[in-house]
Amino acid sequence: MSNTPAITITRLDLQRLERLLDSLEDFGPTAEALERELARAQVVGHDEVPAGVVTMNSRVHCREESSGKDYHLTLVFPEDAGGEGKVSILAPVGSALLGLSVGQQIDWPGPAGKPLKLTLLAVEYQPEAAGAYQR
Repeated sequence: MSNTPAITITRLDLQRLERLLDSLEDFGPTAEALERELARAQVVGHDEVPAGVVTMNSRVHCREESSGKDYHLTLVFPEDAGGEGKVSILAPVGSALLGLSVGQQIDWPGPAGKPLKLTLLAVEYQPEAAGAYQR
């Protein structure tokens, strides 16, 4: 992925995601991508993360630049994926969204391998900003 903006994650998300990675029997490319994201992230306390940063269980508004299509996505753990707009952290777009700040862009492999460019327009809900994080 050529376009790798700086990312910020909370210590709590890091711990939970490391546990998730440890529990995986099938450690595929998406798990490796997530591991790389975690390794390069700036880690902060849950009370220090800016409100415009994507954390676990955040709901985001992003736009795919070539089509102009808007997406409203919620970044979730794999067991919570499957509902409308819910994206697993183990999906390529999920691991790419984690830690992004409003205004940043990511390249996302779309259908048929055609790269799509997603711009994060807003973090509509972030558990930390709402005081709703789990310990």
